[in-house]
Amino acid sequence: MRNTSIDTLDNTPRPVIAIGTDYPDGYLLRRHQHRRAQLLYGSTGVMKVSTRQGDWVVPPQQAVWISPQVEHEVLMLGVSTRSLYIEPSAVPVSRSSSEVISVSPLLRQLLIEAVEMPLAYEEQGRDGVLVTLALLEISHAQALPLHIPLPTDPRLQARCRAFLQRPDIHQSPLDWAQDLFVSERSFSRLFREQAQMSFGQWRQRACVVLALSRLSSGEPITRIALDLGYESPAAFSTMFRRLTGRTPSHFLNNAATAGSR
Repeated sequence: MRNTSIDTLDNTPRPVIAIGTDYPDGYLLRRHQHRRAQLLYGSTGVMKVSTRQGDWVVPPQQAVWISPQVEHEVLMLGVSTRSLYIEPSAVPVSRSSSEVISVSPLLRQLLIEAVEMPLAYEEQGRDGVLVTLALLEISHAQALPLHIPLPTDPRLQARCRAFLQRPDIHQSPLDWAQDLFVSERSFSRLFREQAQMSFGQWRQRACVVLALSRLSSGEPITRIALDLGYESPAAFSTMFRRLTGRTPSHFLNNAATAGSR
């Protein structure tokens, strides 16, 4: 199925519904939720996914797993999607929370084929086997560290959202503690409790994840590194690779390849 809303198909008596959708650049899917779980794969472009628990940036040819009933908003930046909507009873046990996951070449082909299946596909035939294999691939997919968690404390969450608008790798816990009128020690303890990671780890991840969306749009590495406050592109590249396992140039090259297609 293509360019169809899941709302009109949700009651289809099949464990998985596959829909392909082409979005105009900059299209915003406003906050909504689904009864089914969703695997949202972008064959091109970048997706920025926002939930009450945090934000994700999804690079081209990767996917975000969205658990059932999770409210989310998605900004589509030149994206053509392939989505699987999965009955809660069919959700793989390993996919218990929302996260960005890697998409293997096999899963990518399965997603492409699934969109071409009839809505009421034969569960005991080829299409049923395809769906079963796709669910197995989803269950074994590697989670990627592309989630920026947001604290629930209102003051701390507001400070985090302000940082995401103007990220700076040099902002210190002391700066934030002073802004919130608490001691640095109290701030560090509160931040770890709220974000499940230290302030330094969160700041680092936020900068890298935000850089990823710019790299996937084809922006030069040097400009991104300097905008984020890194002393050099090399320092930025070292931190980027430590977190993602890939160099910034890998994503920049992927953006160039996608743009030439």
